[in-house]
Amino acid sequence: MLNGHPKGLFVLAATNTGERFGYYTMLAIFTLYLQAHYGWSSAATSQVFGIFLAAVYFLPVIGGIVADKFLGYGKTITLGTIVMFLGYALLAFPIGSGAIPMFIALGFIALGTGFFKGNLQVLVGNLYDNPKYSKNRDLAYSIFYMCINIGAFFAPSMAEAISNYILKGAGMVYNSKIPALAHQLFDGTIAPGSAGYEELVNLATAQGASITDLSSLQQFAHTYIDTLSQSYQYGFGVACISLIASLAIFAGFRKYYKSADATEKEKAQGKGDKDAVVLELTKEQTRERVIALILVFIVVIFFWMSFHQNGLTMTFFARDYTTSHISGISSLLFSLSGTVPFILLFYGLFLLFTGDKKTKPIGGIMAAVFAVVLYFVYQKNFASHQTDYTPQIFQQFNPMFIIILTPIFVGLFSWLSSKKKEPSAPRKIGIGMIIAALGFVILLVGSLGLTAPSDLASHPLSESQMVSPYWLINTYLVLTCAELFLSPMGISFVSKVSPPKYKGMMQGLWFAATAVGNYLTSVIGYLWEKVSLPVLWGILIICCALSALFIFSIMKRLERVTRESEEQLKAAEEAHKKKEKK
Repeated sequence: MLNGHPKGLFVLAATNTGERFGYYTMLAIFTLYLQAHYGWSSAATSQVFGIFLAAVYFLPVIGGIVADKFLGYGKTITLGTIVMFLGYALLAFPIGSGAIPMFIALGFIALGTGFFKGNLQVLVGNLYDNPKYSKNRDLAYSIFYMCINIGAFFAPSMAEAISNYILKGAGMVYNSKIPALAHQLFDGTIAPGSAGYEELVNLATAQGASITDLSSLQQFAHTYIDTLSQSYQYGFGVACISLIASLAIFAGFRKYYKSADATEKEKAQGKGDKDAVVLELTKEQTRERVIALILVFIVVIFFWMSFHQNGLTMTFFARDYTTSHISGISSLLFSLSGTVPFILLFYGLFLLFTGDKKTKPIGGIMAAVFAVVLYFVYQKNFASHQTDYTPQIFQQFNPMFIIILTPIFVGLFSWLSSKKKEPSAPRKIGIGMIIAALGFVILLVGSLGLTAPSDLASHPLSESQMVSPYWLINTYLVLTCAELFLSPMGISFVSKVSPPKYKGMMQGLWFAATAVGNYLTSVIGYLWEKVSLPVLWGILIICCALSALFIFSIMKRLERVTRESEEQLKAAEEAHKKKEKK
């Protein structure tokens, strides 16, 4: 899996891992922060969340143009890292208590990501313009994508650890019900004698507060909200540190990807990798490729609209409908002390059953060692009591499953390729949409009979009425399978089919499609308090199913363009070899 790749791939992957760690640490707590700190409704929170995600993924279009036409890829990526740092710093250390500094910070983060994200992926693609590596392009993007998710995997646990540490320092623990009730108290929507008021009194007492009257309850509510908000701001500060590490890797190991840091214009001038193929297309060929890309972009809009509910309605579901504790061996999955050795155990077993003579013994040793580690971790930390967790921890399951499932999917696709039965990239995208629909079917079934979100204020659920976390975990598992069919294959498809002169722009447009989908997440978030849960998840099922139907209806055209792109590249490689011989 890791053989046959240039060293630059691992430098760029590590650069992205650091940046994504910071981003997903921030994203894990972002909506919780908005509602806890500002007391915003789910509709207002959803709108800000959707606009921010849309900006993050739309601005790579601008970043691609800047790189293609002006600064080049490396300088644009460096600029983006610095701008992102300023944004995260402003979130961590806000100037004033209003929302304006927060909006400015989000603008910096979105703009910096626009300069950074798409252009880093262009550099990865450029490494594989060298005929020596070109056959491994799809595999390279799977490895690159897995590394993104290594950063994302650790992020929710980091966010949770920081939040719990700050609250513990103030003599408090996290309770998902307190922020909403506190803001209702501030707004005067609950008063002494009401059910909400009495519930807040009980929750405050459980935190060790002495509540004697309305004033003492208000004081507790302000202290809790301020402390919780501060804990989230410290979480945002983690992103600043991770960006420093990311930039150090990118700048310090530049020699390994330097040959790929050249635009098509610079390649024509003799810069960059001398072995890289320069491909010239006719206007008609360019047009066909762009149309094919746009058609794929339309489909992925609806995948990301659905998938990124993980930071919005699925987080609301985790907070409002899912039990806040778990017991038994599954507790291992809610702590890094359990998940890390679990992942390493899996990789040991994977090497043991799929490796060669050299790697099989290593895999066997790994499997044995980490099986023992897991046993002792469980006995020491989880066997005798239940484990409490916060809503954001569920966001670690998607990257964890990606880390585990990537070698399985790579092996599956390699096996299918050896049998000449591997689906094309567009067909994989269509399959991914079908799988995504099935993921939300799980959540729909798990939501049957639950109180509608609009009725929670008057009829809050008791712990016994809440559902098992396995509904969300299994949904994340299925959505991760869909993502592995769609996202790394889609990025590779864009790299392969993009007209060479517009590589940065086309990668930007891939993210622009993601941006539209991200903004549409807010539409689903707006419906959170308008419809029942089965209707909400049903809308997502229908969107994914219709998207799959659309892409399969245009499959012949997409596969023809893919095939022609491969043939044109092969012809250019042959011409390049003849030129080198002369």
